[in-house]
Amino acid sequence: MHPAPAFAWADDATMRDFARETAFARLFLTTPDGPRVAHAPVLTMPDGRLRFHLANMNALVPHLDGATALALFEGPNGYLSANWYADVRGAVPSWNYVAVECEGIVRRLDHAALVDLLDYAAATLEPRVGENWTRAKMNPPRFDAMIRAITGFELVPGAWRGTFKASQNKPADEAERLIAGMVRGAPAMAAAMKAVRA
Repeated sequence: MHPAPAFAWADDATMRDFARETAFARLFLTTPDGPRVAHAPVLTMPDGRLRFHLANMNALVPHLDGATALALFEGPNGYLSANWYADVRGAVPSWNYVAVECEGIVRRLDHAALVDLLDYAAATLEPRVGENWTRAKMNPPRFDAMIRAITGFELVPGAWRGTFKASQNKPADEAERLIAGMVRGAPAMAAAMKAVRA
């Protein structure tokens, strides 16, 4: 995470909310074959644990159970041109971004917990896209075949760390110029920059 205190995101509750809303993460682990990363839907369960599944062929699957892993949830980001500062001669380009990482011990889920996770995922994510798919719509043998191709995991959070770098360390007039520039290339980051000053 960014070392500058101005950008530290220290509120665990809002970081958990961010992870819940994002629902997709990069999962990092050092394996005997070297560092590896998986990209996967990661759901925040009501008790705060993170659950996800990976294809059995994923390089992380044989190494996750019992390991300490890192889940990285990313939000908007965008490039800051030095041209947007009042003093161009004293400025350098930079990047604003929002990111949350969660570190913890991972354990493998049993079959019943994996099925529960898939049901929970559908119940959580389908309404976000205005749909209502459930496992009941699948042919049961097809579901059984597909579930044998994946492995479910749970990450028990041990530490949350976040960065919310949104030019909040700049004076209001400078921030307005930066936001105006950011709107052109990264409107979601511009909105985050406005929100942090609201």
